Amino acid sequence: MIQRTRQKRGVVGVYLCGSLLNEEYLLGGTTDIDLVFVHDQPVSVSREIVGLTGEIHLDIAHHYEREYEQARLLRVHPWLGPLINSCKILYDPQHFLDFIQASVRGQFYRPDNVLARASKMVEVARGIWQRYQGETLLSEPQDVATYLRAVVHIANAIAGLSGSMLSERRLLISFSKCTEIVGHPGLYPGLLGLLGAPRLQPDSIDMWLSWWQEAYRAILPEQAPIRLHPARMSYYREAFEAMRRDHPLEAILWPLLNTWTLAAENLPPTSVERQNWQLAFEDLGLIKEGLVERIQALDAYLDLVDETLEAWGHDQGA
Repeated sequence: MIQRTRQKRGVVGVYLCGSLLNEEYLLGGTTDIDLVFVHDQPVSVSREIVGLTGEIHLDIAHHYEREYEQARLLRVHPWLGPLINSCKILYDPQHFLDFIQASVRGQFYRPDNVLARASKMVEVARGIWQRYQGETLLSEPQDVATYLRAVVHIANAIAGLSGSMLSERRLLISFSKCTEIVGHPGLYPGLLGLLGAPRLQPDSIDMWLSWWQEAYRAILPEQAPIRLHPARMSYYREAFEAMRRDHPLEAILWPLLNTWTLAAENLPPTSVERQNWQLAFEDLGLIKEGLVERIQALDAYLDLVDETLEAWGHDQGA
């Protein structure tokens, strides 16, 4: 970090966020170190991955300081608000980030602010559902990726009521706990249903993990999306194995489906790796007619989440 701030004179602040701030930051013996560099000029690269060892890599986000101009409004920003509230400031020579964090933390947990952040998440998911009405689904990876984007927003809306955001690898593990905290544990199996968990066959996992790895490796490194950087393969693969050992099998679903779909988006439609993705997702009911059914179920699930937020707000006086 010292080297980076010396090389890049426009850096006004750096902060640490993500799993490293928690006690259980390792999963399968691997982790990433999430850093955010704030610059005084617009940035050309918003994110980069820097491999350190086979088990650890840096995941660096680059933000323009104007994203932080309205500090008090950040406390109701669904993503940046929780990020700044919980982060650890590492470099802040002008106390720019100190001021921002103090503003965000002020009344961050006030019920109306909590509800505002959660409601924005639900709005995004509802917008995705509405987008699918009247459209013909092609069941391409892009369709599935958009659907999964709605699912992650819904999950984080509920998680936000308990003051946390969900990491990619631990999303389902953490979400189960969040539903208990807010007093609606039934939301957990409902989310699993949206991901096709009732159709998950234990005998298929070994084959799927092999197919996932083949798809990951089939993408040329120079063409790989940043989330599938070569340095992150073991970060996911070792986490999958740890979840299989230590958690219910369905815990693997979110990171597996999310990254596999991203890989499929970047592979030729006629490739064996893309066809394997299609076979697996058809088994789970996440493409073709199955995706249509999942989107219908998404509507019903959104209604449940709306009711949960409304009841929570009423109980909290928001």
